[in-house]
Amino acid sequence: MHWRAMTTLDLPAVETIAAIVHPAFPEDLAVFAERQRLYPAGTQLLEMNGQPAGYILSHPWIFGDLPALNAQLGSISANADTYYVHDLALLNAARGTGAAAMIVGDVLRHARLAGFPSVSLVAVNGSLPFWYKHGFRAVAAPQLADKLASYEPAARLMSRSF
Repeated sequence: MHWRAMTTLDLPAVETIAAIVHPAFPEDLAVFAERQRLYPAGTQLLEMNGQPAGYILSHPWIFGDLPALNAQLGSISANADTYYVHDLALLNAARGTGAAAMIVGDVLRHARLAGFPSVSLVAVNGSLPFWYKHGFRAVAAPQLADKLASYEPAARLMSRSF
């Protein structure tokens, strides 16, 4: 099992994993491709026994300016003030292996070394306890209530500062 840099050749596997892990949050292949193109250092693929088993998409962003689900970004702002985890998805076979903790540690190191004061994300699919375990805390953001609800009613903005 290992994480490696994602390439454009991995995008069909990413799309397949996303459809399995996040069926309630469909995103077009073009969204994954754009994230990989705009910030390749933030896209990783998990391989187990030579097969894709998970991925992470992350990039610099503006805190509180949540990207809409299934929407392209256009560009990464030069004024980015947080490192944003767009998506972390693991197939069932990869869960409980430590792979998620491994990549979250890598993302936190990357963000800190790049000079970002925080890492932020929207927790969905009951993932709040996982992110909490990694030092993230829910952020009260009443001005984002409608946007968060567009993900799912239980979606929460979370952040971890350095």
